Amino acid sequence: MEEVKKEQSLAMRANTLRAGVLGANDGILTVVGVLFSVGAVTTDSFTLFIAGLADLLAVAFSMAGGEYASVSSQKDTEAAAVQTEAKLLKTNFAAERAAVVADYTQRGVSQETAAQIADELMKKQALKTVVGVKYELDPDELMNPWMAALASLICAALGGILPLAALTFLPGIWRWIGTIIATVIAVGLTGLFSARLGHGFVQNAVVRNIIIGIITMIIHYGIGRLF
Repeated sequence: MEEVKKEQSLAMRANTLRAGVLGANDGILTVVGVLFSVGAVTTDSFTLFIAGLADLLAVAFSMAGGEYASVSSQKDTEAAAVQTEAKLLKTNFAAERAAVVADYTQRGVSQETAAQIADELMKKQALKTVVGVKYELDPDELMNPWMAALASLICAALGGILPLAALTFLPGIWRWIGTIIATVIAVGLTGLFSARLGHGFVQNAVVRNIIIGIITMIIHYGIGRLF
């Protein structure tokens, strides 16, 4: 059961990191999109700053709200599974024990030894044992929606700060050059972190994010120039 607890703790940390990476990426792209749309029709630094800041706050709280709702649903599902197993332990203990025995026999343990292990575990922590075997969950460590929401909120806000600062405070043509460079660096970093988190191909994730960032700037600038 210690293995299950470690897996669950790792899953919680991974979920929080995922929320942070996604929040940062959305923060970067939405803020850059607004800045390039507004920057296409005005060069006033204060106007650009207010537009970017308003969007930064909006996307940060929007991402946080979305993560809270999503992870809350996941937590509710986990809690429902725990409640179901708690009831089954009272109404059909034999079947619950059999599930534990079957799990250990599938791992290569003999039937007799698996039965002994099951009896020992069910005697000490029946609910945690059954939930761990059936769902790979620790009932004491369900998903935390507040942690995911906070990670998304902070990272979305931090993600948009660099391009916002570049476009609003750099002078003349440097504001566009600086914003493009800041955006490329920022989305490249989120691609790196997402690849490391998901054990994917780092180069593909970084290049993909940079291309998406550049396309986002082109589209929004073009729309701003049209209208």
